[in-house]
Amino acid sequence: MMSGLMLVFLFISISFMIEVKSENQKMKDVATSYRDTKVNLNEALYAEFEEDLEKWDASITQDSSIVFHSPEVLFEVSQSALKDEFKTVLMQFFPRYIKILTSKEYQDTIKELRVEGHTSNEWARSSSEKEIYLNNMKLSQSRAYEVLSYCYTLQNSIILENRPWLEKYFRANGMAFSKMKEKSEARRVEFTIALRSEEKVYEILK
Repeated sequence: MMSGLMLVFLFISISFMIEVKSENQKMKDVATSYRDTKVNLNEALYAEFEEDLEKWDASITQDSSIVFHSPEVLFEVSQSALKDEFKTVLMQFFPRYIKILTSKEYQDTIKELRVEGHTSNEWARSSSEKEIYLNNMKLSQSRAYEVLSYCYTLQNSIILENRPWLEKYFRANGMAFSKMKEKSEARRVEFTIALRSEEKVYEILK
């Protein structure tokens, strides 16, 4: 009797170990896929834009965010209307950017494309922390929206062809000074990408 029970428990233990090993392999595969996608996308962005980054005063982070740094190029102080110089930069940048993201290699891996507006933690003629925060949040959201609106309405064949994709994935986020590290880098615009790999992990856990 005891021998029979021990065999049952042994089979249950082995089955559980096999299932755990299988789930661990799935998680490992997702992590590997996520890493490879991030690396390949980063390399593709560098290959496309490396020669333009200096003249745009832009950079590409390890997470494949593209950051436009020069506040004097982007907007007037405390205003959200795009300056003509920044419009020219976006005309040169955005269609090529979308061509990469909507390519067969990446289009199914993108969860969200965000344009983020970032500001300083200051506001002229205001000493109230509440007022400074709310004014900068409103300004950053307005700036992000203006960038999104301009990019979405570009009369370019790549953009026109991919408007349904943009409507599904392209978002504008006002960040105010929530991600401010240095004041010299406070006023900027970032294009960031969220990948689907996290969703795949949740699917496995279910």
